[in-house]
Amino acid sequence: MPRQLKPELLNPKKIAVVILNWNGKKLLEQFLPSVIAYSGRAKVYVADNASTDDSIDFLKQQYPQVGIIRNAENFGFAQGYNEAIKKVEEPYLVLLNSDVEVTPNWLDAIEAIFDNEPQTVALQPKILDFKDKKKFEYAGAAGGFIDKFAFPFCRGRIFSTLEEDLGQYNEPTEIFWASGACMIIRKEIFEHLGGFDADFFAHQEEIDLCWRIHNQGYSIKYIPQSVVYHVGGATLNQHSPQKTFLNFRNSLYALLKNHPKKGLFQTFFLRLCLDGVAGVFFMLQGKPLHTWAVVKSHFAVYANLKKTLKKRTNCQKSDYSYTPSIVFAYYFSGKKRFPQIDSKLR
Repeated sequence: MPRQLKPELLNPKKIAVVILNWNGKKLLEQFLPSVIAYSGRAKVYVADNASTDDSIDFLKQQYPQVGIIRNAENFGFAQGYNEAIKKVEEPYLVLLNSDVEVTPNWLDAIEAIFDNEPQTVALQPKILDFKDKKKFEYAGAAGGFIDKFAFPFCRGRIFSTLEEDLGQYNEPTEIFWASGACMIIRKEIFEHLGGFDADFFAHQEEIDLCWRIHNQGYSIKYIPQSVVYHVGGATLNQHSPQKTFLNFRNSLYALLKNHPKKGLFQTFFLRLCLDGVAGVFFMLQGKPLHTWAVVKSHFAVYANLKKTLKKRTNCQKSDYSYTPSIVFAYYFSGKKRFPQIDSKLR
């Protein structure tokens, strides 16, 4: 049974928008104005990961109304937020990337849903591409799902195929994971589940957290009434081998932590094989550094296998996957758009 939330936290009115920053003064200059302009019902914080640029001075001079949380070091995305949220009192958290432009009334639906649906504990807005505002953005689009092997994909984005926003995803719906680019979550739940897994450092920590939310029996929803525009790749380029390493390693971490015990190691072995195929594709594309990143991700998982398995809990639900294999559907069956994907949920 889902954990019963405290009655006094069921109808809070205060929202905290928390922006994690590391040497991102230029991003703050560009994107913070929209957050300030359209977030009147929220307290805005910038959580700084020990920046060495003049981000803090800029905030103090230009935006004295913004709360500044100073982390002792660069903890990365996962632990950086964990540390910062300890200093936030508001019960509804909006974890917002520093490269996101928000829109008028973007917080209205968020507060209404949290006020009236106590078992809905996390939300994601519609995330469109700042550089091409007619299209969905890679990191989240219209809400995320995973397949049996923990490969993530989104409504509006499957691998590198991005759909144009034609209103096809304009209905609120339950999703499996909410994007870390703009993740809204109840502080009580974030703390109850231990926040993000710090061992992820960055990338896919939100999928792991949402998987743990799912295993606890709570709901995560996509709310298209709220719209934001995300640059993407502002802190780590989409084509970076380091990003490839983190994505493959962290996806395997999440699989080992959250997959039900039955079939875990069979699924894990098959996933390793699929990663091997991905490594070959990278090599054929002339991207040997990405191939090596996949290999390194596997070595990292083996080195931390015992530690990762110790993080498993007794709550492991079997209905986590939206489709058997998004890799097979996309690359072998030619299904490039979300409505074409075979689903066991429909």
